[in-house]
Amino acid sequence: MAKKSKRPSTYLYPAPVILVTCGIEKPNIITLAWVGTVSSDPPTVGVGVRPERYSHSLMQETGEFVINIPGEDLLEATDQCGQVSGRDVDKFAAFGLTAEPASVLKTPLIAECHVSMECKVVDTIPLGAHDLFLGEVVAVHVDEAVLDESGRRIDFGKAKPFVLTFGEYRSLGEAIGTYGFSVKK
Repeated sequence: MAKKSKRPSTYLYPAPVILVTCGIEKPNIITLAWVGTVSSDPPTVGVGVRPERYSHSLMQETGEFVINIPGEDLLEATDQCGQVSGRDVDKFAAFGLTAEPASVLKTPLIAECHVSMECKVVDTIPLGAHDLFLGEVVAVHVDEAVLDESGRRIDFGKAKPFVLTFGEYRSLGEAIGTYGFSVKK
């Protein structure tokens, strides 16, 4: 297979699209796709945020944030939250989203999102254009309507999360295998 050389860039795709809530007095929402799991014990996630973003200062000041995973039904609101600054707009009111109290942190969840993870900032690493906020997951909330029959796992067909790939939002499609299927007989 012939491959074409490209300049160094972030070609890791697809990226999960999330809504991060931050701030306590005047909560804000930022749309991010630069996010990932970085440790399972303790459960820790990382989100990349540019220092000039309003949410960056809120996360720094409070030492907390909430990752909210939207479904396809929130595609338009998710995109809108990424188009304006929380310095100027109350994104909850402007885009029809509901702030819901968290169980551990003071930063609210987004009620319309099927999954929310409360995160306590454990470190912030400057990386150039973005700072990486590492957050230990201290609580998880999952809408019962998106759980599978066992009630233990998220049914992604019901939750309908979406991803970002080179500027395009895409749905996930159907499952094509399970972890370890290649060695199970």
